[in-house]
Amino acid sequence: MEIELFEIRDHLFSHPPFRNLPRHVVDALVEHIEVTYYQAGTMILEKGRQNQFLYFIRSGAVEVLRSSGELYTRMGEGECFGQFSLLRKKSVRYPARAIEDTLIYKIPDAQFQKLADTYDRFADFMEEEHSVRLKNALGRSVHENRNPLMASQVRKLIRHNIVCASPHISIQQAAVLMTEKQVSSLVLVTEDPPVDQSPIVGLITDRDLRKRAIAPGLALSTPVEQIMSTNIITLQTREYAFDAMLTMMRHNLHHLPVLERNKPVGMISVADLIRYESHGSVYLVGNIFRQKDVAGLAAIAPKISQLFVQLVNEDANSHTIGAAISSIGISISQRLLQLGEKQLGPPPVPYCLLALGSMARDEMTVVTDQDNAFVLDDTFDPKAHDSYFETLARFLSDGLDQCGFPYCTGDIMATNFQWRQPLSVWKTYFTNWIDTPDPEALLHANIFFDLEGIFGETAFAGQLRQLVLDKAKNSRRFLACIARNALLRNPPLGFFRKFVLEHDGQHKKTFNLKRRGTAPIADLARVHALACGAMPINTEERLIHIKDTPLLTEGVGDDLLDAFELISIVRIRHQARQVEAGTLPDNNVIPESLSSFERNHLKDAFQIVSQAQSFLKYRYNVSPAMQTGIDPSKK
Repeated sequence: MEIELFEIRDHLFSHPPFRNLPRHVVDALVEHIEVTYYQAGTMILEKGRQNQFLYFIRSGAVEVLRSSGELYTRMGEGECFGQFSLLRKKSVRYPARAIEDTLIYKIPDAQFQKLADTYDRFADFMEEEHSVRLKNALGRSVHENRNPLMASQVRKLIRHNIVCASPHISIQQAAVLMTEKQVSSLVLVTEDPPVDQSPIVGLITDRDLRKRAIAPGLALSTPVEQIMSTNIITLQTREYAFDAMLTMMRHNLHHLPVLERNKPVGMISVADLIRYESHGSVYLVGNIFRQKDVAGLAAIAPKISQLFVQLVNEDANSHTIGAAISSIGISISQRLLQLGEKQLGPPPVPYCLLALGSMARDEMTVVTDQDNAFVLDDTFDPKAHDSYFETLARFLSDGLDQCGFPYCTGDIMATNFQWRQPLSVWKTYFTNWIDTPDPEALLHANIFFDLEGIFGETAFAGQLRQLVLDKAKNSRRFLACIARNALLRNPPLGFFRKFVLEHDGQHKKTFNLKRRGTAPIADLARVHALACGAMPINTEERLIHIKDTPLLTEGVGDDLLDAFELISIVRIRHQARQVEAGTLPDNNVIPESLSSFERNHLKDAFQIVSQAQSFLKYRYNVSPAMQTGIDPSKK
């Protein structure tokens, strides 16, 4: 084989789908390849003409157009075009032209058809567009070895039948019944529940009997309803073990009733879940609430990174990992406030701790900071009460920092008096942001539109979320402003589908997988969710909610879900490798450190995000004047 043909073969072998072909097949293929040079501006394929070749770009750049003449995509080195007309034996539908001087390897139709007929992976690659390739890649790489918690329904965790009784029975009768049935918990039910509602009104456990009945010396004839826990959280049998894990972590539960069509059918305990999971995240949360001081909580912090790596190594998906790490962060925040109140005394007025940003969205990783705020009761008097809440906020913020959640560089913390305000003031904040929006002001306020109440009077958070849902969808100017801000963070994909890297500074020759990858999708999802009044906060759940609305064209929602999962998983695996290597994890990736699989499919994912951003601009009438601004580095 001539030297030039060796070079052609080696270059083909460095790009899919040729790298998956046997070497002798590619050796034979290069004998038939034509090498052609096209000057910039030259048409390579014209609409309506018959095509006789698969075109492989050796160097240069090509743009492929739609039938209407609009740009469909741009391609660079290592990419192919022309396959659709060959596969369908039809004339060219997507014309193509060189946009810079370009060298092309032209593979004749006969050889192309032979490869497609013989090698399924080659044919599949040629049939698929970037969205389909990404979906198939996710199917192979992310979900093949699904974590058992994600794959098994709650019904498989049930080991014992549920034992129910009336809330009017006595403490002694409850103890006798629990002893006879050999159970550690008793579910208390009403005889005539409202239609489509659970009959469960309360729950007692062995611990409740000890702490709430025997220790205080209550009479054994006391109705059990006086010591039962109310507002019981339940789960349906069709939900997954992972949902049970998150629910028990989030609320620090030891027992969780399971329902089938609102009828109690079983009870699962922490012990049941620990036997089922391998990484002990539920046990870790329980351990958090057993700590007596900040030092004890800080000692647990290294286990968060260990859990993160274990989840990654078990091939958990990004939602599983993000929700687990967020739940741990929430648990630490809750325990810190419990310790703070024990030290400072009861709060002078009711309050709610807001989690903001990635913690509220259940999308935290081991690279994060703290974003929080206090919503205070409207009886709050700054002179009389703020000293308490300022001290409590400092206790929380310092404690989180010691536990591995650094201070927010943007000062979005309850220690900032601006974010430690009565409910009425918060309502004014959101009303002003929505009714009289300013793009620059909203650039720094975006994070507040991802909020969750996690401690105290969480109904305050519910009121704020409802206010936003009611007002945002009717404010075109507001939606245009936040859409403008969502366009400021672009995927790191250049004009010719090459990665755009940082040019200088500490992260030179890298791109940021959060700021340029997951964040743009979260921004997109937030805009659309606010536009249609969607309740979810989590990005995946938002996309699921909006993908069937008129806000997105058919298939775009599913494409964005796949892109979000792929980028998130690459980011998470990058951080896990850093933790295992003993280096400080970050979001900044050197392209060469990624596998060829990750590099190729990241380009597909970034292409999907870019197209969705282009659509966003027109959907919300973002004017060119509104698109100027800085690239935000936060959240």
